[in-house]
Amino acid sequence: MKAILGKKIGMTQVFDEEGRLIPVTVIEAGPCTVVDIKTSDKDGYTGVQLGFGFVKEHRLNKPLRGYFKSKGVTPKKYLREFRVKPGEDVKIGDEVKVDVFKSGDYVDVTGTSLGKGFAGSIKRWNFRRGPSSHGSKYHRGSGSLAARDAARVFPGRKLPGHKGSERVTIRNLRVVGVDPEKNLLLVHGGVPGRRGSLVMIKEASR
Repeated sequence: MKAILGKKIGMTQVFDEEGRLIPVTVIEAGPCTVVDIKTSDKDGYTGVQLGFGFVKEHRLNKPLRGYFKSKGVTPKKYLREFRVKPGEDVKIGDEVKVDVFKSGDYVDVTGTSLGKGFAGSIKRWNFRRGPSSHGSKYHRGSGSLAARDAARVFPGRKLPGHKGSERVTIRNLRVVGVDPEKNLLLVHGGVPGRRGSLVMIKEASR
């Protein structure tokens, strides 16, 4: 099973064997614990629930404390699920480490993008601005909203609003390096989220 949870550390640069400079994102990946296994007979799909990160038990609510106790695993800060193929040799309590990946693998990384707050239509949707002179009086507006006969705004209209802070997946990022001793994963390019945020790494689907 090539899937793991991690924490984004930041970006740096490394040199490859040919001396080329490669921008990489450093991710502290794992170790993760298998907390639960989803089966098609019981849950309607096959998947694995992984736990990651240390948390003091008294910081969890009573249902979560009971959940971890029933599974017989140490409480974890984050819980996330990954779909897996039927027949994967995984059981509750197994530990997933960063060495499930190796240099040259391609992965999909999912995280929460940076929140940018309220933004206008130009910044949020790359709208073109109006003329800046000659008394146009139209500079950074959203423009016409609907057809005359509709008398309403159609759903999905691109308007000013909250920008960022969305679930984003970057596909086909190449693994540049793996450090099993420090649980570090080096991925070519940038991944969504701020430093210290949770990311989900799994084998590339395409």
